[in-house]
Amino acid sequence: MSLIQAENLTKVYGTGDTAIVALDHVKLSVNPGEFVAVMGPSGCGKSTLLHLLGGLDRPSDGNVSIDGQPLAKMSDNAITQLRRRKIGFVFQFFNLIPILSSIENASLPLLLDGGNSAKTKQKAIEWLTKVGLGHRLASRPDQLSAGQQQRVAIARALITDPILVLADEPTGNLDTKSSDEIVGLLKQVAKEWGRAVLMVTHDPRLAAYADRIVFLKDGKIVNETQLESKRTDNAESVSQMVKANA
Repeated sequence: MSLIQAENLTKVYGTGDTAIVALDHVKLSVNPGEFVAVMGPSGCGKSTLLHLLGGLDRPSDGNVSIDGQPLAKMSDNAITQLRRRKIGFVFQFFNLIPILSSIENASLPLLLDGGNSAKTKQKAIEWLTKVGLGHRLASRPDQLSAGQQQRVAIARALITDPILVLADEPTGNLDTKSSDEIVGLLKQVAKEWGRAVLMVTHDPRLAAYADRIVFLKDGKIVNETQLESKRTDNAESVSQMVKANA
């Protein structure tokens, strides 16, 4: 069974003549351990899709199920708990608290959920080490590079052992080298640690890391392409797909 199942997912902002259809009857499924990239022009509904899948917003029509649980049948409090415990979020802006260390920032989701501070600290150290920051545990955000800050954000997203990670333009503030490292890390999150990862990106080179690419245009899925993991020209192929679906 799919980990994420979206059926006829629709989001309309406004009413009447001023109504804007951000998503238009989207159908999408994502399996455990799958890395999916979502692409499309600005304003096509990419971020709206992630917000609906993550329970950050309610659809105008249609439904999302995560791990067999329909979000439409859940209370706001239940959705909040689902987000806190089963979904990890990674955003373009790292959203780290400036006065906190890497350990303290990574620990926040568990501490806010009432976790034991000693166990939470140990788990934060484990995840920070896994994402390559075992040597910067006590560093504050202003003492870290942009790429390192995003690694802290990824550790924070993973500390609750989520089944799903949603990444919205996670490399938007990074240079090319750091971008490759972060997307490679997200691929590791899917392949080695078994999480489903859904990443919004505008960069064909980074989308080529994914198992599958979903193209959105005017709120609709216009193409889905499965990538071959052993091909070395995936980035070029994705660039051609972007032009074809523009």
